[in-house]
Amino acid sequence: MTKPEQSESDLCCPPDCCDMRGYLTFLILWELGKADLSGQEIAERIAKRRGTKPTPGTLYPALSKLEEDKLIRRKEIQGRKVIYKLTAAGRQGRDQAARYFFQVFGDIVEDCKVIVIKIDDCDTC
Repeated sequence: MTKPEQSESDLCCPPDCCDMRGYLTFLILWELGKADLSGQEIAERIAKRRGTKPTPGTLYPALSKLEEDKLIRRKEIQGRKVIYKLTAAGRQGRDQAARYFFQVFGDIVEDCKVIVIKIDDCDTC
């Protein structure tokens, strides 16, 4: 699927819900859109995507900010374990962020598929 040409008036701005520079908050919202997860589970899923696991000093402040912004909520299970869940606002924010991501990177992703199919090997990490 190729990205249709967009006029300048069709372009969206980075969403308020998440910092789209490093994509950590977007990845958190994305993963929580698939399942309710603990912080450790979120970190592991992000590591599968990026090849590196976010440190607790990076992940938990981002989770706190998303919770403060009412995009996620926490539920404690058996005392210590905390499970995070998207709120309705978090789903909306995730969807806005996904639109922005596709606007910025959609054509690059399509072109990269061709490159990846040709190379079919990653030995850098």
